[in-house]
Amino acid sequence: MTQRWDAIVVGGGHNGLVCAAYLARAGRKVLVLERRHVLGGAAVSEELHPGFTFSVCSYVVSLLRPWIIRDLGLARHGLQIIPLDCAFSPLPDGRSLARWSDPERTRREISEFSQKDAEAYSEFGQAMLQVARFVKPLIDQPAFDPTSLAPGDLLEALKFGRRFKQLPEAQRLILSKMMTASAADLLDEWFESDVLKAPMAVSGIIGTFLGVRSPGTAYVLLHHYMGEIDGAFRSWGFAKGGTGAISNAIAAAARGFGAEIRTEAAVEQLLWQGDRARGVVLTDGTELQAKTVVSGLDPHRTFKGLVGEEHLPDEFVTRIRNFKLRGSSGKVNLAVDRFPDFACRPGDGPHLRGDVAIAPSIEYLEQAYDQAKYGEFSERPYLNVVIPSLVDPSLAPPGQHVISCFVQYAPYHIKEGPERWPEKREAFGDAVVDTLAEYVPGLKDSILYRQVLTPWDLEQEFGLTEGNIFHGELSLEQLAFQRPAAGWSQYKTPVRGLWMCGSGTHPGGGIMGASGALAARAMLKGGAS
Repeated sequence: MTQRWDAIVVGGGHNGLVCAAYLARAGRKVLVLERRHVLGGAAVSEELHPGFTFSVCSYVVSLLRPWIIRDLGLARHGLQIIPLDCAFSPLPDGRSLARWSDPERTRREISEFSQKDAEAYSEFGQAMLQVARFVKPLIDQPAFDPTSLAPGDLLEALKFGRRFKQLPEAQRLILSKMMTASAADLLDEWFESDVLKAPMAVSGIIGTFLGVRSPGTAYVLLHHYMGEIDGAFRSWGFAKGGTGAISNAIAAAARGFGAEIRTEAAVEQLLWQGDRARGVVLTDGTELQAKTVVSGLDPHRTFKGLVGEEHLPDEFVTRIRNFKLRGSSGKVNLAVDRFPDFACRPGDGPHLRGDVAIAPSIEYLEQAYDQAKYGEFSERPYLNVVIPSLVDPSLAPPGQHVISCFVQYAPYHIKEGPERWPEKREAFGDAVVDTLAEYVPGLKDSILYRQVLTPWDLEQEFGLTEGNIFHGELSLEQLAFQRPAAGWSQYKTPVRGLWMCGSGTHPGGGIMGASGALAARAMLKGGAS
């Protein structure tokens, strides 16, 4: 007899796994299909060099929703988050700035560059905290459509308006500016020191093909400012065992609820019955039937590939074609045989047990963006560097370390064409290592292994169209009720029997899990599967 599932989830990334776990917990018969040999999508850990485990793509966690951790019992399945205590910014002139979880310690560090900024930093943090608390409920529930006349949407719009009115005037002003201003312009209103503003501004460009002075990046900064661990805002952390440990814990929870998960099971297309999705067809021709299909893929890969534009309304096809991905970042992972010693603050210390930002000035960041605008990778890029083996020794042999470098800018659409990226891969890796080596003497001699991931590699290996780590830019016109398209933000699609649960849906990217959980909630509420 042909086996049939209530729901087949396409893609074993963290959102797909979360969706599967919630559906299985509700008693649905669920199958997850992952193309690669390992689960996690971009939230994955792999031993690429003997004894060294890398968080290959995503490398830190903060937005993972606390209610998902509780609902799925992820701690019971081995999830451990190690908080990052410091944000460290080395400078070319031998100075450095460290921002700590201890406010007084941070104030002393900032005062070395600006007494005014040292006093304003805490005030800015409190203002952002209030705005983040206002926005936070929006990422924990489906996006309401302000243009809809449906009673539910009207009620949510009314609630939102009342909450906005209750905000103090200063917070309303900040929130309004964050919807339109650039990250750099917002920070200019608070601070005077480039040394402080530059590493703060980079949170506004992560995963976007924009510069720190581009309008709209202030909101992206807020998106990253909402990080929390165990209810503590502005907190970021490492997952013990790498980010793949998050995916593995979610997968264990899903299996515990009865879900079936298969790797090396690539899906070619939907299985149709008339105009309705009734399952999937694997690349080997195997047909698997289900009442409902859930795509954890990005919108382009879902509708152009899995569905096919011929099965979709013309207006919807146009909206999906206009949905911007524009990958702008790459990744370089290193295995080194010794401690990476920063010249500006030598020796092992707590300043390296967080993230390290190579972002010495706003001008430096804008010059990096200028090259990307004209189809070149940044020769002196912004780097966000972490050394997770300092806090999790299980990732590397004793005395040796893994170094993770998130790199921006690396535009998918280089001037030679994206298919030429393989020819530029090593030059791109060299630019990253050369930049970091300016701050870490002896780095090059310590490298045992190097993995370079360009946007092309992220697309080819991990299924991230154009290498976009968020399944679509977090620009204002692609958020909330417009993600992935106006009128289709409630996880349903124009195809009967097909839903979406990936980061291309509300509330967006990061290791958050909310898209998967909210999609499952919408399916169960609507009687799907």
